[in-house]
Amino acid sequence: MKVILRKDVAALGDAGEVVAVKNGYANNYLIPQGMAIRATEGTLKALETERKQQAKKVELQRKTARDLAAKIEQMSLKVFAKAGESGKLFGTVTSGDIADALKAQGIEIDRRKITLEAPVKALGKYEADAKVFMDVAVKISFEVEAEGSDA
Repeated sequence: MKVILRKDVAALGDAGEVVAVKNGYANNYLIPQGMAIRATEGTLKALETERKQQAKKVELQRKTARDLAAKIEQMSLKVFAKAGESGKLFGTVTSGDIADALKAQGIEIDRRKITLEAPVKALGKYEADAKVFMDVAVKISFEVEAEGSDA
């Protein structure tokens, strides 16, 4: 029997795939558990329509992510931190600090998607990488300044 998987099933495949399984496995386990539906002509057409809609949705999200990445590249971001007179920071600037600075500019990026090459422990200019969407990444240029400085 051919079925369309509605959820990822470890031994069979991912959601949306059409797979052939034994009748008993489909009728007694996959279909009652909501993991699959029978692959009839109507359900296959519905699956194809759903895939097209999903592809359009992903493409729209990708375009939005590219626009956001272009906006971030044009931005001059400043991160403020407590520092001593020699320019050494009390602590480090983390991806969370960068995410907060971006949020203050009106851009929301999860801190876990921002990566720093090395810990930032001094004042100056740095870069970080951010993954905005599946295949859209951007370099974030930022400058670390001392809190309370007149810049």
